[in-house]
Amino acid sequence: MWEFIRDRWDLIAYNALQHANLVFQAVFVATLVAVALAVVVNRFRFLDPIANTLSAIGLTIPSFALVGLLLPLTKIGAVTAFTCVAFYAALPILRNAVVGFGQVDKDLVESAKGMGMTEAGILLRVRLPLAWPVIHAGVRTSVQMSMGIAAIAAYVLGPGLGGYIFTGLSQAGGANAINYAVVGTVGIVIVALIADLLMLLLGRVTISKGIRA
Repeated sequence: MWEFIRDRWDLIAYNALQHANLVFQAVFVATLVAVALAVVVNRFRFLDPIANTLSAIGLTIPSFALVGLLLPLTKIGAVTAFTCVAFYAALPILRNAVVGFGQVDKDLVESAKGMGMTEAGILLRVRLPLAWPVIHAGVRTSVQMSMGIAAIAAYVLGPGLGGYIFTGLSQAGGANAINYAVVGTVGIVIVALIADLLMLLLGRVTISKGIRA
């Protein structure tokens, strides 16, 4: 095993970075989309149960099934992998963002309006900072979930460590089959742990001490 890793260390490190890059880019885009949708839902409250239902249903769709549905549109490659990861990443963020915005104290919002703040100002300076701890929790969950989804997306030649797992499975019984599978699996776990630490640090930096849990 150690010889296998040593001989392929540069490629393994590169694929680990690609895996993390795919996840962080997809989660970033998913966060922007999910927060924007949550703002709309918060403004039109009748959309709240619809958003929660869509989020719940979306999470029940098998990732392989979604990949199959995307293939005719986005073909094999990184675009399909990114789209698949971003889709699943948006769901927990959307759910948490809706809850976070819904928990913002209405008296604070009214006070901001009384001070002459615009709707955009209230969103950026009142609603979003107060809702951010809940949204951040959703983003953190999304990052961890997306690590596994990115591995499955390697089935359509997406970047990352998932390719090692599929190579190991395709070579079952071969000399390096277990090595490929173990390196891919353990590598993803290590990347996920590092990513979670970075998300924890992001929370410490971006969440005000006054509202930090």
